Amino acid sequence: MIRRVLPWACVTLLVLAVLLAGLRAPVRPASVRTDALGPDSGELVADYLTRAAGSLDDPAGRQAPRWALVSFTEPIDVGAVAELTGGAGADMRVAQLLFRVPIDRVQTPLVTVAVPQNPEALRRAPAVAAARLQIPASGDDRAARVAAVSAARLAAGCACVVGLVVRATPAQLHSLRSEPGVRAVEALPADAVAGRFAVSPLLPEQVDVVAPGPDDGEP
Repeated sequence: MIRRVLPWACVTLLVLAVLLAGLRAPVRPASVRTDALGPDSGELVADYLTRAAGSLDDPAGRQAPRWALVSFTEPIDVGAVAELTGGAGADMRVAQLLFRVPIDRVQTPLVTVAVPQNPEALRRAPAVAAARLQIPASGDDRAARVAAVSAARLAAGCACVVGLVVRATPAQLHSLRSEPGVRAVEALPADAVAGRFAVSPLLPEQVDVVAPGPDDGEP
């Protein structure tokens, strides 16, 4: 009888020891932080505009460059992008262009194109965006028509830039925010790392609440 009870007693003691060790040294939660630029789904546009404006000021007064999202009142073309950012100083970097073809009452895809720091890459960005659109094999369904129309307009150089990701100093970001046609500029903290933050622009048609618009029109 003693031989039968002894193994079970040993197992019980072992389990208790493991539990006590866990209580004394709890596992630390992973220190994962995800940065994001742009409004949250369902957020009031007025709240986002206030939040974006407040993000430009560094409490410590530092002037280190920061990643930021620029959103527009209306889509613009790459020529306007070059004009907008060209006068801000040679040290401002345009890192990404966010394209979305405007079609009345149609939800078109958002295409993000990373651009190296040279004028030719900026000029070619619409063609790159057009090539990245995945056009379904069936050309008769709605998704295929939307993709095909979007690709054609992008390839033609339409005014379809709805947002920019830039790296600039706080002074440059304040200057951008005051430019005509700029609706919002939102900056990340100075320690944000390139490639480790999500981006979602405030679309021109989002007036009251950040939510998808109607999708019952013809592409």
